[in-house]
Amino acid sequence: MNQVQEIVRLVGGVLGQDVIGTYLHGSSVLGGLRPASDVDVLVVSRRRMDEQDRRELLGGLLRISGSRHNARPVEVTVVVQSEVRPWRYPPICDFLYGEWLRAEYEAGEVPRPEPMPDLALLITMALTGDHPLAGPRPAQVLAPVPQADVVRASVAGIPGLLEDLDSDTRNVLLTFARIWTTLATGEIKSKDAAADWALAQLPPEHRAALEHARRLYLDCPYSEESWSDELRARVRPHVARVLAEIDRLRARDRAF
Repeated sequence: MNQVQEIVRLVGGVLGQDVIGTYLHGSSVLGGLRPASDVDVLVVSRRRMDEQDRRELLGGLLRISGSRHNARPVEVTVVVQSEVRPWRYPPICDFLYGEWLRAEYEAGEVPRPEPMPDLALLITMALTGDHPLAGPRPAQVLAPVPQADVVRASVAGIPGLLEDLDSDTRNVLLTFARIWTTLATGEIKSKDAAADWALAQLPPEHRAALEHARRLYLDCPYSEESWSDELRARVRPHVARVLAEIDRLRARDRAF
């Protein structure tokens, strides 16, 4: 059984008939999985999970996800349909599993319901990707997200991304490129396609760091990633330029 099938089977075993649909999003539907890509899955449920459900789903995902199991990292997001359809912002996430949170889960934390602006992006990607793993097509289950809320969700993560700039440079630069691209074009592109678009807008002196992040994304697992001192020195000037462009677009949109 492959990893995606394992996830679908696990979710169905925990939630049973309350699963409305299970959908791929992220890299899987935006351009294909890369060496370090997560498997991103959105689950739509009829009800909130109880404590036993949460612990059972968490335990199963800890076994399925991550390189220690010779598998890709998994990100699984569960939403209750009535909390996202009709759409409202900020949406509530009923359960989130991400490999970056593994240490907290193994220390005893259990995912709880909480507001999650990023759901605006996840749902939009699931609708665009149109790739059901179980249940009907996503457009029959999920409401479309207004573009204004896609923008709000995109920029809401900027402070957290800045905090992670030194520890997760590749993904932060690619995510900033995606935010800029989304604000400028109205589309959520794959990370490499967003980088291509941003590189075409940038002056030469601000391209090197993003070009390197793009190459890493396409070809390099995290264990083999490296940044020279010269490239590191270019990261913050690049980010300052991209954030200035994002701010310019936000100001333009507020003016209308």
